[in-house]
This record gives sequence, C-alpha cells and structure tokens, in this order.
Amino acid sequence: MKNSIEYITAKFLLSVCLVFLFSGCDNFVDVELPNSQLTAPAVFEDMATANAAMTSIYSKMRDTGLLSGSPAGLSHQLGNYSDELDYYSYPQSSTDYFYMNALTPSLTDMKNLWTDTYNQIYAANAVIYGAENSILLSAENRNQLKGEALFVRALLHFYLVNLYGDVPYITTTDYTLNSTVSRMPVSAVYDAVKTDLLTALDLLPESNLSANRVRPNKYAVRALLARVNLYLGNWDEASNDASAVINAIDLYSIEPNIDAVFLKNSPSTIWQFSPALPDNNTQEGSTFLFVSGPPPLSALTNNLVNSFSASDLRKTHWIGTITDGTTTWYYPNKYNNTLTEGGSVEHSIVLRLEEQYLIRAEARAHQGNLTGAKDDLDMVRNRAGLAGTTAITSTDIIAAVLEERRFELFTEFGHRFFDLKRTNNLNTVLGSVKPGWNDTDKLLPLPASELILNPNLNPQNPGY
Repeated sequence: MKNSIEYITAKFLLSVCLVFLFSGCDNFVDVELPNSQLTAPAVFEDMATANAAMTSIYSKMRDTGLLSGSPAGLSHQLGNYSDELDYYSYPQSSTDYFYMNALTPSLTDMKNLWTDTYNQIYAANAVIYGAENSILLSAENRNQLKGEALFVRALLHFYLVNLYGDVPYITTTDYTLNSTVSRMPVSAVYDAVKTDLLTALDLLPESNLSANRVRPNKYAVRALLARVNLYLGNWDEASNDASAVINAIDLYSIEPNIDAVFLKNSPSTIWQFSPALPDNNTQEGSTFLFVSGPPPLSALTNNLVNSFSASDLRKTHWIGTITDGTTTWYYPNKYNNTLTEGGSVEHSIVLRLEEQYLIRAEARAHQGNLTGAKDDLDMVRNRAGLAGTTAITSTDIIAAVLEERRFELFTEFGHRFFDLKRTNNLNTVLGSVKPGWNDTDKLLPLPASELILNPNLNPQNPGY
C-alpha cells in the first residue's frame, strides 16, 4: 500500500465515485458522472484502486439487478414466470406479477431491473475508458481491466436483449448521447455482444485471475460466447467455443460428487460471485430455502419435481422437501448453507462446465455428430447417477438435451425460460400452465418512466 498523496486522492475519488454511481443515480441517463469521479485519471493510476472499481461492479451485480440471487433477480423471478416455481407470498408483489404474467410498465421493479442493469453497464464503460486512457498502469493491467469490463458489458446486454428484444447498446459514459439513445435491433445487439466478447478474448489471460474464480478469464469469455452462439443457432461456433472450455482440463473438470457441485471450490465452476462478507454464503440460499410450510416465498412446482427420474441424484440431493403432514412442498437445495460464521463455503455460480457440455451436445446434434452429442449429454447424466441416453436420432437427442437442461440448470438465471423462448416452445409449454399466457409475454415491458425520459426508446413492446 503506497503512503502517498496520490494514492489517498485516488482512494477518495473512488469512494466518492462508488457512492455516487450506485446510490445516488436512479437512471443511467439521469445525470452525467462528473469527470472528477470514476472517469478521473487518478483512479487508474494505481492497480489497487482500478481493481476496486472493477470488483465493485461485481458486487453490484451480485446484490442488485438481473444476476442477483435475491428474490428480485432472474433466478427467482423467471422461475416464477416460467414453470419452475409456484409463488406463495404476498399478492401484488413484483414476484406475484411475474407469476401471474401480469407485468405492467409502471411497476417499480420493472424500472429497477432496467436501471440497475444499465447502471452496471455504465460503470463497466467507465472502467473501459479509464483503462484505455491510463498512463501509469502496465499494458497487462490495462488489458485485464478492459477485458473484464467488456465481458461484463456483453453479458448484461445479452440478458437485456433476451428479456426485452430491441434495446440500446450503451458503450459510452457521455450523458448527451445516453440521454437520447434509441433501441437497436436484436441482430445488431448480438453483433455488438460478440464484438465485445471477441475483443475481451484477446485481452484476458487463460489463467484464473483470482482465488475461487471470482474474476472472469479467457475461458469465461469462451463460455459466454458458446451460449451466445447456441442462441443464435451458430452450431459450429457454439461447439468450438464450448470445446475450448471443456478441453481446458488443467482448470476445469466435472465435479463427481453431486453434493460438491455448488461449493466455492468446485472444479466445474468457471466464474462466480463471492459473498459480501467472508463469513457469508449466497443470496440464493436465503431466497430459496425454507424450513416449514407453507413456503414463505416460492417453492418448486410439483410438475418439475415429478418430471425427474426417481433415480436422478439431482432430485434427491438438489431438491429439498418440507411437509406439514398433509401437504408437501419442495425447494431448490443447490445452495444449502445459510450460516454466517466459520467462513463461506458457497459462492454464487454464474458459469459452470456442465452447461458447456450441454451446449456442445445440442450443437453437435444439429451438426450431425450424434455420437459426440450423446457422449456430452451422458457426461451430465452419468454424474446424476443416470444411464446413458437412449435417444438415437438428431431430433430425439436435441429433445433429450433440452430436457436435461431443465433438470441440470433449474432456478439458475432463467435458463428454463430462455430455453423455451429460443426453441419457440413458450406458448406450447406455458400456455397450458400459466393463466392468460399470451405470445407477447415472451418480452418484458420497458419501464414507463424510461419512455417518458427518453421518447427515442419507443415504441413499447407489444402487449403492454
């Protein structure tokens, strides 16, 4: 730690910046961030303060917005929006509106979901700008910071485009530009996502940047690229990107113990969020676990639980059971440690190796590599205690992969909803279980307050 006026000044500017950026700004276009704050050169004169600026973004992603493990995050909200969770708590809450597919543009949580995410994007852009214009940081450090921030920017826009369709792709901290930005077509957003990821791929190292994999490296970028290309139907690219991660055997492997998959040191983890405090565990545990019935918030649907094979270890280990003697409820038990002493044992996993095997299996089936597709699918099935798949044809294997994704990735950042959407099965599946489900429900409404502040964001999504 340097004992200097410059270092103290940088720390002061950073602390002021973070308080302002994440507490005092409701909207990513509300105010222009003063040049004396995050964009100040002093923050990026020292790697300690520059790192603090980057890790603060991960903290906000963990605590608020799309990737939060709280009840307001996608894991919980989209679980209720699809067919994974039933809601039991207060009526007319944000989750109740998701559960009843009765979302409206005026809901406060609709505004928060949008603005929290764009605030995080804004912060990533500030880090990119600071890294690019730093004089004192080494080229290696500048590349690392820029690569991480580009990865974050791409990741958040990827979720936004899948939730809202056409959205702005924000690449600047310029208030004048951001306050009048227009929505870009889905295809253009995807192009920008891939451009950012390919640039990040060249900037980040292969090695892990931190203990417990809480900073993304080159393989985290390839893992997200694999998912992006899967969603786009780019089977060759999806397979190649997933293979790059799977083949990094010195870094990643399938955790053989079903009970250790979600521990912080799991070898299948590619990237995860660390808890806020050393003795904390995950918000997901607090959101999903309950010890008595009826559930205080949400519970797994009986349909999902009954869809598992009785011999599936994920059913017996990743699903908890509560009964009052008359009624039985089920909860996600992937994160099952809520203790706050003795050190954290679980982190919130964002990217893991099992998804990469399922991505490559689906891509290979579309490519006609049926043997390879079945091998990848069976890697996930066998760890769950299941025999190899009996699917034979390409169509059957693809259907088997999608079913396996439902069992492997349930209540993880909306995978189920996005899988139904990208395979054009939302109406078929949710139309039979969600009252009043409409095709327009595949997109969330843009916040009404945003359309007032910036009319260029119009028109509102259909159905709202």
